[in-house]
Order: sequence, then structure tokens, then C-alpha cells
Amino acid sequence: MRLENTGIAGTLESSDVMVTVSPNPSSGIDIQIDSAVSAQYGDEMRETVQAVMREFDITDAVVQLQDKGALDCVIRARCETAACRALGVGFNWKGEK
Repeated sequence: MRLENTGIAGTLESSDVMVTVSPNPSSGIDIQIDSAVSAQYGDEMRETVQAVMREFDITDAVVQLQDKGALDCVIRARCETAACRALGVGFNWKGEK
């Protein structure tokens, strides 16, 4: 799914991450991480972003993470929210169909 808009979620506070999901003028998922711990946890962060993009069927996007020590569950939640905002859709937080 191609994005038409940009979605942002999160803050730059300690233990949080600001995630920006925007259209990619080329193709594929381009993940950019700004984090003091990217050497240790960058691969896991990328895996989380890729998983969320697959769940939302997003194939072409630039995903920017400005990490301030967020846990994986926070990164996932921020990615989901930013993706929803970029797509202009709501998210069913209860998991109901």
C-alpha cells in the first residue's frame, strides 16, 4: 500500500520514541534510526518496524525513529499509531474484527 500522507507518533521524552511514517519516493521500506543504542538494538528495532509495516500492508515508506530509550512495546505502539495516521484509518485496539 502506498502512502499519501505523513503520520507522526510519540515524543522526544526519556523512554519514548518519535516515529514518523511518510511516503517513500522510491520503493521499499527505508528505516532511519537515531538512537544512542542503535549499535546494540538497531536490528531488533528494524525487525519491529518491518513487522508493523507488513501488518498494515505498507510496502513503500520512509520510517524515521528518534529513540530516547523506548522499549520494544513502545516502539511497536508508536509505529502502529504513526502508520494509522499516515493511512488515515483508525486502529482496533481490542483486536476485534
